[in-house]
Amino acid sequence: MKRARLIVLFVALAAGGVAAMLARGGNRAPEPPKAPPPPPLATVDVLVAKSDLDTGQVVSAKDVGWQTWPAASTGSNFIRKPDRPDAIKDFVGAVVRTPVAAGEPIRDSKVVSSKPGGFLAAVLPRGMRAISMDVAPDTGAGGFILPNDHVDVLLTRRDKAAEKLSGIEKYVSETILRNVRVLAVDQTLGEKEGQKVVIGKTATIELDPHQAETLALARQTGTLSLILRSLLDSQSPTPEGGEAKDESKTTVSTVRYGVATQSIPR
Repeated sequence: MKRARLIVLFVALAAGGVAAMLARGGNRAPEPPKAPPPPPLATVDVLVAKSDLDTGQVVSAKDVGWQTWPAASTGSNFIRKPDRPDAIKDFVGAVVRTPVAAGEPIRDSKVVSSKPGGFLAAVLPRGMRAISMDVAPDTGAGGFILPNDHVDVLLTRRDKAAEKLSGIEKYVSETILRNVRVLAVDQTLGEKEGQKVVIGKTATIELDPHQAETLALARQTGTLSLILRSLLDSQSPTPEGGEAKDESKTTVSTVRYGVATQSIPR
């Protein structure tokens, strides 16, 4: 009798345990469904510069290449491989019009065909002219003037009127052009005192038509020199690198034997 009671008690306890487990399992919150994996990012190969490209540089095959970009971030002016699979061949031999940084997408507006007469005409802004002038180390900042630098043009000439009065040979020096851009310098890069210099005899500068006439006339009257300007002055909208002022009051200093003697209206 005692043994039968123990068996019944054991069965009752086991049934109670099973019921408790079932009750706990029924109250548990269902696990949320797993989020579906994000769709793969759409990409496309874009033509980019493999190294820094400077104005006037001729593009070679090693300077450009394909790079994978997100398709959604490509602009309409990007060179996409599906659209132009032979674009690298098209750009080899072209001349860089504006600087391109390494990794930057190549665009048609950044380069120009190297056909004769194409490059210089392409880099000139509307209404501007390119004119060349002779330079030497002593009249061209010792060879440190490079393309895209800004310069002043200085004219040094004999003052024949003063010579008649004094009977002594006199020279006058005046700045005839200010803050003009250098487009090109002939010859090649060299080294001077650990810095890059251009050893050349001719510089091509960017002028408007009136400035070009002034320079052409000045050639016949004396010696021309290029004066290299500070980069901060070159980026200023005013010729002297300062605030805008009344141009009617601007003067040009005239120097005789290195001593300033007068100022004449421009």
